[in-house]
Amino acid sequence: MQTPGAGAKPRIFYGWVVVWAAFVGLATIFGTSYAFAAFFRSFADEFAAQRADVSLVFGLSGLLYFTLGVAGGALSDRFGPRITTSAGMAIIVAALLWASFASSLSIVYLAFGAGVGVGIALVYTPTMGAVQPWFVRHRGLASGISSAGIGAGTLVIPLLVTAWIDAWGWRVAMRGLAGAVAVLGIASALCLEKNPAGRGLGPDGDPPLQGVGGGHSALAGMTLREAVRSSSFGWLYLSTVLAAPVMFTPFAHLSAHARDMSIAEGLAVGLVGLIGIGSLVGRFAIGWLADRIGRLRALVLMIALMGASYLLWWLAPGYALLAGFAVCFGLCYGGIVSLLPPICMDLFGGRSLSAVIGVLYSGAAFGNLLGPVIAGAVFDRTGSYLPVMVGCALCAAAATWAATRVTAAADGSV
Repeated sequence: MQTPGAGAKPRIFYGWVVVWAAFVGLATIFGTSYAFAAFFRSFADEFAAQRADVSLVFGLSGLLYFTLGVAGGALSDRFGPRITTSAGMAIIVAALLWASFASSLSIVYLAFGAGVGVGIALVYTPTMGAVQPWFVRHRGLASGISSAGIGAGTLVIPLLVTAWIDAWGWRVAMRGLAGAVAVLGIASALCLEKNPAGRGLGPDGDPPLQGVGGGHSALAGMTLREAVRSSSFGWLYLSTVLAAPVMFTPFAHLSAHARDMSIAEGLAVGLVGLIGIGSLVGRFAIGWLADRIGRLRALVLMIALMGASYLLWWLAPGYALLAGFAVCFGLCYGGIVSLLPPICMDLFGGRSLSAVIGVLYSGAAFGNLLGPVIAGAVFDRTGSYLPVMVGCALCAAAATWAATRVTAAADGSV
């Protein structure tokens, strides 16, 4: 693509190429991660393993990509998203091929658990960080579209892998998945760029800003140390930690609760699919709304509504209201996930953006690990998930509101 002259806009703004490349990349890595569900029974049968032992594969992968996201982000800030994410995709391909030849569950832990987890850590935060500098006016929408790839991959790839397992067996299916990552994942990674100035552009395809910062203003901002020591980050991190149990508990407990109500297995498991559908809608719609009402305000609203949605779960006499909860919860969940990266760009700038996002996501790691456990303990004592979930959501919304106040005090706006 030729670099446009001063004052000219390219016919196709490359920022949207980055958005859709991010969509494909995120669909690939999270579709691969959640394809674990399709391999679950095969692992248990092949290695005569208990469910808890097999489940550890998925838990290990999730723990690694959340906690190592800061390292992936820092590498991307230094070497660029194209190199970092390409390396991550290559690691995922190698890990899947290794797992397909596994002779024991221990090898699966190392390959699918640790290998895929490390690979995703090198792709997730760098990909989300690459999108933000290309936009200002449409940053929420762009982030929503790109993060919708997570929901799309989660819905599509496990179904494809299930069909491949039925047709060819799990080992060949895993090699087929490795091939798909090699083609789609690496192709999307090669399209990622972080700096609009490299194409003679400013954010949103406008001419690069002249004067202070010039065309590199999209990558100006705080260092990682400056960002994490700021009051805004402190409140936002607290909000993420508190909201994470509310966000992850339904994935572990909703289907089990439906089975306790004598709802058929297929319908019970399908509730998680309804969360995915709601999440897809939320990522598009909430990003668009946030660009108009303010992204921090939209985050406060989404966290509060996510907590309120638990009332539907609590009141549900049967499947219909549980399905309503799943869709409403998914919409809020998707909106929250899509809002965090552009908010980081708004507050801290693009200088160390991917690393800042990685540190923020470490708060989600604690919620992912401990949230379902805490919710289960509360349910065992009270017979309801409502108290802890609504309480966490209200505290998280309050922490986010505090971040809006700190930001307003700093620059006179929210």
